[in-house]
Amino acid sequence: MEIKSIILAAGKGTRMKSETPKVLHEIYGKPLLGYVLDNVKNITSENFVIVGHHAQEVETYVEKNYSDAKTILQSPQLGTGHAVSMACPYLKDYTGLVLILCGDTPLITEETLSKFVDFHKNSNSDLTVMSTIFDNPTNYGRIIRDADNTLKCIVEEKDATPEQKKVKEVNAGIYCLDWGKIKNAFSELKSNNAQGEYYLTDIIEWGKKHSLNVNAFILENNEEIYGINSRINLAEATKILTKRVLNNLMLNGVTIVDPDSTWISADTEIGQDTIIYPSTYIEGKNKIGKNCKIGPCAHLRGGVEIQDNIKIGNFVEVKKSVIKSNTNVGHLSYIGDSELGSHVNIGAGTITANYNPLNKVKSKTILEDGVKIGSNTVLVAPVKVEEGANIGAGTVVTKNVPSWALGITRSPLKIFENWVKDKLKQL
Repeated sequence: MEIKSIILAAGKGTRMKSETPKVLHEIYGKPLLGYVLDNVKNITSENFVIVGHHAQEVETYVEKNYSDAKTILQSPQLGTGHAVSMACPYLKDYTGLVLILCGDTPLITEETLSKFVDFHKNSNSDLTVMSTIFDNPTNYGRIIRDADNTLKCIVEEKDATPEQKKVKEVNAGIYCLDWGKIKNAFSELKSNNAQGEYYLTDIIEWGKKHSLNVNAFILENNEEIYGINSRINLAEATKILTKRVLNNLMLNGVTIVDPDSTWISADTEIGQDTIIYPSTYIEGKNKIGKNCKIGPCAHLRGGVEIQDNIKIGNFVEVKKSVIKSNTNVGHLSYIGDSELGSHVNIGAGTITANYNPLNKVKSKTILEDGVKIGSNTVLVAPVKVEEGANIGAGTVVTKNVPSWALGITRSPLKIFENWVKDKLKQL
């Protein structure tokens, strides 16, 4: 059965204290919304993102990065139920399943969403809500069950009675709907609540009244629905995601010398027997091969492809570059918008000057196989150093260097004997 999604991303996120829409705040260089869209991409055929606050910024991000997603404006913003109803005209004749998610929950996994959909199908549900258990359920909507333990309704905390607030099973904010049977609910929701809003949670009660099969799927790992409402939440979510990523890497044969000081994005692949040294930060999407040594204090900024048996030294920064096998990049170097061949050696303090501040164009540096770059070299892109060429230390390379040649810019050394003694005598 076909599955589509509706992702709620219209909120302002007041507690973030930011001009940036909440769903565009980033973890490892990827917006929160991107995590949600990536985790549904293998499950859904089409995704609708409901936008509102700073809608144009969110629309631009979605259009640039996701061909299977469409943004829909919610204005004014009258609650979560109203937000979902914005997608109704686009799903008028659709009869498959619809997943509803929040755009500020980056920790939800594709595996969990797949299990959730399977539960919905196997239970012959018309409507399934994801729930979880919190020892401290403050600020979450409570799952209220009937005497026979079936799902009765969801009550928002601001509308809950003191007894209902004691319930520890809460709404995780993710739904799976048989759209053909549930879609009429969105034209019948009422706003008679403390906020005067149309609550998405009211579709549970609507489904019960219409004798539909309504169920709740209990998520075991409640960390997955951790929502981002403040910078504190953002930092905590980053720690949770980092621990998950590092543990997975170590279980698959990567050595992380000090997990407490190492930060690696979920979109980075790393091969077996690679060692990541302390205080290394790897963001964005990258691919690192086998038997590499990265760091300490290295920074990979995304778009980096590193093959096998490569050493990235301490305080090295690499961005949007391909580095082939058996190459070393010495400490205190910057490699950006570059292609490095195999068996290349980059001396300490080497910089690829890839950015022209006048026209804002970034150009490429190409170093072919076997090239040797001396320390403190500046490679002014666009430039190519061909196979086997050597560049002397301290050189500024402004034009292409042919194969097996030596490139060097160095003034003759001048020595003034007894200069120091003469100066001391003058004091």
